[in-house]
Amino acid sequence: MTTDLPSPSPGGWFSKAEAWLDSRGKGAWIAAMVLGFIFFWPVGLALLAYMIWSKRMFNKSCRHRNGFGSHHWSRGLHTPTGNSAFDAYKADTLRRLEEEQRDFQAFLERLREAKDKAEFDQFIDDRARRAAQGEADNSAA
Repeated sequence: MTTDLPSPSPGGWFSKAEAWLDSRGKGAWIAAMVLGFIFFWPVGLALLAYMIWSKRMFNKSCRHRNGFGSHHWSRGLHTPTGNSAFDAYKADTLRRLEEEQRDFQAFLERLREAKDKAEFDQFIDDRARRAAQGEADNSAA
């Protein structure tokens, strides 16, 4: 006989409630906040403060807060399907996509560094030009 008792660990019930509300989206958070204000206003106020503090109030959806691996559609990406040909294809495709993502991130980093270097070089050239112009003005006077 098993019972579904809350976890004795601190914050266990809170984490479960937060995950449950996150899985249902922003509407569930707003409904919980409104019900909190209706039944006991400090609870509604606490939920409002938590939603603002955790930036749940201003996001399009609460579901993307936990990163890529927590999406309900991505949980099965690395689990075998039983079809070895498809599993090999899927693993190869995922590996290739991850490699392309790393290459693209490296490209963006090189692009940022090149832009920073160009801006710095322009700053140094402008500074040298102003210094030379200032010396020319001083020698002419």
